[in-house]
Amino acid sequence: MGLDGLLHLSLWQMVVATLVLTHITIVSVTVYLHRFSAHRALELSPVLQHFFRLWLWLTTGMGTREWTAIHRKHHALCETEEDPHSPQVLGLKKVLLEGAELYKYGKTPETIERYGRGCPDDWIERNVYRRNTYGIVLMLFADLLLFGVYGITIWAVQMLWIPVLAAGVINGVGHYYGYRNYECGDAATNIVPWGILIGGEELHNNHHTYPNSAKLSQKWYEFDMGWFWIRLFQLFGLAKPRSTGPQTVRDPAKAALDFDAARALVHDRFRVMERFAKQVVSPTVASEGGSAGKALRRLMVRETSLVSTEEQARLEALLAQHPTLKTVYEMRLALQQVWQRRGESKEAMLDALKDWVARAEASGIAALRDFADEFKSYALPRAAA
Repeated sequence: MGLDGLLHLSLWQMVVATLVLTHITIVSVTVYLHRFSAHRALELSPVLQHFFRLWLWLTTGMGTREWTAIHRKHHALCETEEDPHSPQVLGLKKVLLEGAELYKYGKTPETIERYGRGCPDDWIERNVYRRNTYGIVLMLFADLLLFGVYGITIWAVQMLWIPVLAAGVINGVGHYYGYRNYECGDAATNIVPWGILIGGEELHNNHHTYPNSAKLSQKWYEFDMGWFWIRLFQLFGLAKPRSTGPQTVRDPAKAALDFDAARALVHDRFRVMERFAKQVVSPTVASEGGSAGKALRRLMVRETSLVSTEEQARLEALLAQHPTLKTVYEMRLALQQVWQRRGESKEAMLDALKDWVARAEASGIAALRDFADEFKSYALPRAAA
């Protein structure tokens, strides 16, 4: 066999082999554990499901049910004391350095029972895959056999890949630094627009906004490697996306705000609020905000639960000096309140939207009036209506 194993690879070939092996692990996590098991955003063939289960057992020792339960709990209780790994609560350093440990601490019987339903519980899961260390030890022997003494290094990289990049970087940095396309109800950010190294998980704000979407990219300039693989699997009949986010259409010929428009607006509310920020807040701040414009805009469009007491006091002081901006901000909050009523009857929702539009038209603010005038053009695609 020799010191370089059965494959006799050069140094650069070993680097490539390591990247391929770790990428398979990333795909297993993002496509199988995350999008399929935790969120049911797509369907996967049984063959592909079992391959991913086997590979994760070999390269991470993670069980489907445990990972799924902790992730679902994270979404259900995000940025609270009960969140298993929130850097907003625990601090960024702790999540970065102890991300894998936080998963272990979070695997309580209560969490697994409540949030881990619908996961594999067959013979091989109970008798093989739940014996975590067996798989990673088997992987060590396989790496030594294939790559010789260098296999120890390759194995170590494989073992660190998910704890560092997923449990550390995504759960830590992805709730602390980056840009936000949408003001979802937690601190999730998009770390970079090109989700390659971590399989698209870098687009974390998009995911927390639309958690049931199989596709994590939302803008034309964003790239989701996980979605690339899903589409490839789909070509071979191995996968089928269930959702890629809300779908709405615009019909300029519509003359009035109706039930269909109300449903479409609620369905697409995060993008509606994004447009409010661009079409109403930005131009109004540019003309009225003066030297405080950039900071003022950020605070005016920020998810209110993420604005600190000091920032809120500063915002109120600035708005007191600019009545037009204060009206725009109050109308933004009022529209957010409309979305909170989405569980009520369709008549109540339509009346609330009509009332908001009437207030916008009476505000005397052209950008606000024009934005409200667009509401009547919203509609759901026929298949979704």
